[in-house]
Amino acid sequence: EICLFMKGVKEAPQCGFSMAVVNILKHLNVNFEVINVLENEEIRKGIKTYSDWPTIPQVYVKGEFIGGCDIVKEMFEKGELKELLKSKNLI
Repeated sequence: EICLFMKGVKEAPQCGFSMAVVNILKHLNVNFEVINVLENEEIRKGIKTYSDWPTIPQVYVKGEFIGGCDIVKEMFEKGELKELLKSKNLI
């Protein structure tokens, strides 16, 4: 229900932005799936087209694009991410 398109895997993010988002989601103690875009160039390009967002990582909650690292970090700092996840019954 929470999907993170990122560089690397949960246990070994391969960029600082991906690591930051993984750490935020782990801090919130939510279950999330990871898709490593480095394993498939078509997914890496396709997700950017799908979301009309130029960067990786990208977070989706129940199929809805939430944002990249900066947006997720800002939402987390303001408490908005926790509230969003609560409203979707994920916390």
